[in-house]
Amino acid sequence: MVDIIHRVGINASLSKVYAALSTVEGVAGWWTKHTSGSSKIGGTIGVRFHSADGKEIGSMNMEVIALDPNKKVHWRVTSGPGEWIGTDVIFNLSQEGDYTIVLFGHKNWRDGNEFTSHCSMKWATFLLSLRELVETGKGKPSPHDIKIDNWN
Repeated sequence: MVDIIHRVGINASLSKVYAALSTVEGVAGWWTKHTSGSSKIGGTIGVRFHSADGKEIGSMNMEVIALDPNKKVHWRVTSGPGEWIGTDVIFNLSQEGDYTIVLFGHKNWRDGNEFTSHCSMKWATFLLSLRELVETGKGKPSPHDIKIDNWN
């Protein structure tokens, strides 16, 4: 199994970061504007990605597995790219001084390949979008995200 892991510090309270990760509205502010569903445990969050001209270029559904206020958000991917299905997306939160530390993991990939590398880099850009959203009030969710290659 392969895991994607990242760490980012956000100059904001745990509760503000948790809200951006644990609600449909929050996720729409940093990952993709096209986010819908239920962010309660057992609910499904759907994310859709579109090109600048409005064409859908990808989508995923994730079951909300765990919500531990101000500590953890855990999703399991139930539909989307084959490599994503059955993987776990986990955000662990802690406070260090003025910073909320997000320890991110997209875990249990069957193997590492070029697509895993692409997704790791995209997660990094979206985690920076999360930081921008929480610190400034405006993130860079898809389709306004940073483009890293010819796959997005």
